[in-house]
Amino acid sequence: MNELDWLKIKQMAIIWVKEASNQLKASLVETIHVETKSSPDDLVTEMDRKIEQYFLEKIQTHFSNHAFLGEEGISEEEYVNEDTIWIIDPIDGTTNFVHQQYNFAISVAVYHKGEGKIGLIYDVMNDVLYHAVKGQGAYKNDERLEMLTDVDISKAIVGLNARWLLNGDKPYQPILTHLVHKVRGVRSYGSAALEMAYVASGRLDGYISLKLSPWDFAAALVLLNEVGGCSSTIYGEPLAMLKSSSVFVGRPQFHEAVINEFVHRR
Repeated sequence: MNELDWLKIKQMAIIWVKEASNQLKASLVETIHVETKSSPDDLVTEMDRKIEQYFLEKIQTHFSNHAFLGEEGISEEEYVNEDTIWIIDPIDGTTNFVHQQYNFAISVAVYHKGEGKIGLIYDVMNDVLYHAVKGQGAYKNDERLEMLTDVDISKAIVGLNARWLLNGDKPYQPILTHLVHKVRGVRSYGSAALEMAYVASGRLDGYISLKLSPWDFAAALVLLNEVGGCSSTIYGEPLAMLKSSSVFVGRPQFHEAVINEFVHRR
């Protein structure tokens, strides 16, 4: 497909995202049924499943030859060898959705032969859409995002969940503690997709998580690639697009400096 085709697909996906967001906002005035998955902190609602089903039906109707990978596992088809795959998180930040009704996002990515072509991250309650098509730049609503510049570690603001610093019997915890002492500040917003969008837009200088799945980071990587951001595992290894792993994204110089800290202290 050519660039025009990807732009058309992106515009269609934006329409779907906005429709899905209206469903989410309407659900906030109702009683939301909440369940847990892998732990008491890993929440899922009927809206996670409903929104994922919505996207699945749209994709199957309009792009029947495309594969689908969603957080709630609604699509059971084989996707590993498909040329084009949609990777979707219907609600990134479900805990925020349930408890705060704020700071949650819809994340949609389209990859073709392993390459990110489209990335959409929609901050539902703030009506802010971060979006990109490969080679066409990244945007926050209608504002084109600038290329990321360098920042020293001592002046950096990093997105990091404080829980990764607890129970210091893990090999990465002393390293993270060392990093927290060196940077200017640490923030946690409860939505990996939004925090990585903040890196792409320059609001954060880096973001670290010890375990994310493809639907958490796929769309953000498309955005970051358009603004010169760097991405890897915390040890500098390439991210596997269809596997869970640690994730570290950031400004180029900052990313390199932090990776050197991790590698040298292993």
